[in-house]
Amino acid sequence: MRSLSIFNKSSTFDGIYVILMVNRLQLLYYFFILPMYLVYPYMIWGIIVMGVLSQFNIMLFSKWFSSVTSPKDYQGFVKLFGEPTVRIFAFLGWMIILVKITIITLSYIEIVHQFIFPGMNMNWLIFFIFLLTCYIAGHGMEKTIRFVVISFLLSVWMLLLFIPFYIPPIASLQDLLPIIPTEWPKDLWNKLVFLWSCYSGPELLVFMLPWLSPEQKILKYLTIANAFSVMEYVIVFVASLFFFGSNYLLISEFPVINMIRYLQSPVTERLDMIMISIHMIHFAFAASIFKLFLYGGARIVMGTWNKPSTLIGFMASCSLIFVCTIIVKETLWMEGTEENIGLMVEIGLGALTYLLVPSFLLMASKRRRRV
Repeated sequence: MRSLSIFNKSSTFDGIYVILMVNRLQLLYYFFILPMYLVYPYMIWGIIVMGVLSQFNIMLFSKWFSSVTSPKDYQGFVKLFGEPTVRIFAFLGWMIILVKITIITLSYIEIVHQFIFPGMNMNWLIFFIFLLTCYIAGHGMEKTIRFVVISFLLSVWMLLLFIPFYIPPIASLQDLLPIIPTEWPKDLWNKLVFLWSCYSGPELLVFMLPWLSPEQKILKYLTIANAFSVMEYVIVFVASLFFFGSNYLLISEFPVINMIRYLQSPVTERLDMIMISIHMIHFAFAASIFKLFLYGGARIVMGTWNKPSTLIGFMASCSLIFVCTIIVKETLWMEGTEENIGLMVEIGLGALTYLLVPSFLLMASKRRRRV
């Protein structure tokens, strides 16, 4: 049976990789849909307030990460919780990541299908994405982590596309009113949960602990990543308010992409197609690293973590993701239900894990010190 070295470690990664990974994992698909969920101008404060609360969560995670009793690998978690408990946690994490990669894949494929290949069968698009992410993940955890540099550099420049929306006559301060709410919307709680989920991502570093330098000042790097995400969300949301106004945002599907379609360039007529295509690199990074998380989690659940990884095991794990994605697409992913069923589950899981994981790990670490 052919073995793979996808989980081998020859070096650890410093703070710049932490910044890039957390920032890209926080944005991911939310970059495209945030305006249609927030709608009202005063939700700018919601972005900022939830970003501040996210910073408190980051402080908890950083305190745990920097603790002398915090585990840095699989054996460390076994000493902290015991092997049976670790395998239960691994199964729960495996299920959450499976849901996340399935929903995110279908959400991104829906954008590609709607704006670039409307006549193409979505199953073929899923298959092509499957091959691409398998290829990237097959190079191993270290190279996949390094791939985030390419993902960041190719996608961060898209913020420049929003500059024209801040210039009159498109930009009007009237579109930012009311900046203070006269009454709270009935779905305010849903909007806040959505925003909290938008900042999830730092907790996923738990899966990458063996590859992260334990001596780095992780609080500083996570703070930079979180602040940059807040800035990007504010830029995109304010630009969409200038372009659509809150009334049209309420009925606009994928407002960010439709905004970019409005722009004209002497080089190309469809800047939105370029944005979606480049964002595929961003998506490919996230999906590839999620596949590695799933395969690693499956090995822990089955008690084979200390054995060499195999090509058959890796491909079986990837194939399971593909099959689950097709099943969800064929059974649940129907027009008018995708946001209510699929995306709501992903938003809820993201918010829940980001709320619980840092505090749980910190409490477990403190309990171990007392023992």
